[in-house]
Amino acid sequence: MLVLLPPSEGKAPSGRGTPLKTESLSLPGLTPAREAVLAELVDLCTGDEDKAREVLGLSEGLRGEVAKNAELLTAGARPAGEIYTGVLYDALGLASLDPAAKRRAGRSLLVFSGLWGAVRTTDRIPSYRCSMGVKLPGIGPLGAFWRAPMAEVLPEAAGDGLVLDLRSSAYAAAWKPSGELASRTATVRVLHAQVVDGVEKRSVVSHFNKATKGRIVRSLLTGGVAPAGPAELVDALRDLGHTVEATAPARAGRPWALDVVVSEIH
Repeated sequence: MLVLLPPSEGKAPSGRGTPLKTESLSLPGLTPAREAVLAELVDLCTGDEDKAREVLGLSEGLRGEVAKNAELLTAGARPAGEIYTGVLYDALGLASLDPAAKRRAGRSLLVFSGLWGAVRTTDRIPSYRCSMGVKLPGIGPLGAFWRAPMAEVLPEAAGDGLVLDLRSSAYAAAWKPSGELASRTATVRVLHAQVVDGVEKRSVVSHFNKATKGRIVRSLLTGGVAPAGPAELVDALRDLGHTVEATAPARAGRPWALDVVVSEIH
């Protein structure tokens, strides 16, 4: 099973670890592309600070993120699972997993990134700010830039098992499973069900969408569940206590669509 996650906007500090070594990251086929984005991002952020802030879409209050990017080559690196924070990662709770579940997380979780393309939670990276929606002056839109490298590398990483795609749309644009691989892929939407005047109404949630996705991944990891495909995933999630409605693709080469329905949002 390969689980595709979005990163978090906010990130923990880099700390004082050994600086980044791009050649040590997982998915080495992405190394040339990573180094190209890294070089341009550092160059951008060591120059005109206002221009860098504009390119990165940062408010005045986030001006310090430019200086952080300028130091990426020398900043300490920590496991990506410690760098990424926020609602999804709080609910996932990597640090509190038992050893077996942590090993499963290291093998199955892949975090997408405007800077790195995609990394394992065990890959050591510095804290940074560069979303997939950024358009760098030389490279251009990162979502488009990453498509070719990802298409070369990710099918092999997915192997012949299930792909559980929990990415937001900006990160999903960087790689879309196709062909036979798409038929082994499941996307997830979280719906909040409420009874209003005796009638059930459902709405898409945002903040709690992330929390629910984090809990889904945690339950799969702690349960030691490795579904072979989307149909088996639906059964596994129901066994773990989730309310799931699934729509199989109308034709081959399309992913399954799963709705996880929650009555309480927290």
